[in-house]
Amino acid sequence: MKMINVIGQGYIGLPTALMFAKSGVKVVGTDYNENVIQSLQNGKITFEEEGLEELFKEALSNGIEFSTEYKKTDTYIISVPTPYIKKSKKLDPSYVISAAHSILDVCEKGSILIIESTISPGTIDKYVRPEIEKKGYIIGEDIHLVHAPERIIPGNMIYELEHNSRTIGADEIEIGEKAKELYSSFCKSEIVVTDIRSAEMSKVVENTYRDINIAFANELAKICRTDNMDVYEIIKIANKHPRVNILQPGPGVGGHCISVDPWFLVGDYPDLTNLILTARKINDSMPAHVLKRIRDIMREHDINDISKVGLYGLTYKENVDDTRESPTLQLLERMDEHLAFGVKVFDPFVKERIIDHQFMNFEDFINEIEILVIMVGHEHIKNNMELIKDKLILDTKNICTSNDVYKL
Repeated sequence: MKMINVIGQGYIGLPTALMFAKSGVKVVGTDYNENVIQSLQNGKITFEEEGLEELFKEALSNGIEFSTEYKKTDTYIISVPTPYIKKSKKLDPSYVISAAHSILDVCEKGSILIIESTISPGTIDKYVRPEIEKKGYIIGEDIHLVHAPERIIPGNMIYELEHNSRTIGADEIEIGEKAKELYSSFCKSEIVVTDIRSAEMSKVVENTYRDINIAFANELAKICRTDNMDVYEIIKIANKHPRVNILQPGPGVGGHCISVDPWFLVGDYPDLTNLILTARKINDSMPAHVLKRIRDIMREHDINDISKVGLYGLTYKENVDDTRESPTLQLLERMDEHLAFGVKVFDPFVKERIIDHQFMNFEDFINEIEILVIMVGHEHIKNNMELIKDKLILDTKNICTSNDVYKL
């Protein structure tokens, strides 16, 4: 192996490239976005993540390079976006296909092409193989395909890159072992080598399992709300049983994996996925449940102006800047459908205005509202409880210790 060319320098590609470089592997990170590459070449990371700045410095000292061009080598990792199409509930594989085409234009004979991007089961067989074969390449001779799905979560990426187990799917066991050896340069946990379809499916199964468990907690929250019971107290007690581990309810499920992957199974196996579909519907209904709670609080306190409501948090989880499929954006979409405009929003991690009525200063935001809806449990809000004590609070994340706050 001469060098790894990591294609895509976003939430997954950049940390992966940096981790390889830190471990002594020669790496070039490639991205078509000139602004991203220029920023990285100038020594500036492009998103916030705990430990990423330190990792970036170590990778730079080990000679990592960044370019808008694909490099001639024998090992490539594709980590480009796979946008989620809401209407069809499918992923758009066009960026993966485009990256594969560009790799074929420069790669050496016998190169290994590792796809890390989030893909649905069957994507490699349905889209990637035919495109490679169309160009006259023989898979298994001219090019070797591998799928190595990422399993890390924003906010804890660096730790999980090192300590999460990994799955390597390959057509040929010897190629799988080569990829395993490569990832072993930084991965300290178990690396399982299997076939490509099993690797594709395993990632989807993991996220679907989590989605179903979240749905149970969210349905409990709705049941308890109906009869004015404390869902958090009930879960706490139930979890004392040695074989029970109920998750915490929340305002919805976001991100590019858990809220998306189950739909692949529903789409491919519509007659066999009743439980999975029901779980998805429950989790997708939570922003509407939050909206109903807001209406109840407004009526109780005779507040008629929606602009007096403030949503805290735009990201899909705490302490990251990733807003993909976030419950807050889902909630705002539902409010727009009901012509409920004017609700205010603040998130300390989102540095650019992405929606109307978004505040960039927390105190200005707090001073303009009467009802505060905590949608994300950032450390920032936990450290500023004193500033919100006079507000009506709907705490969807159960982070407030006061007894006079509203819950899900």
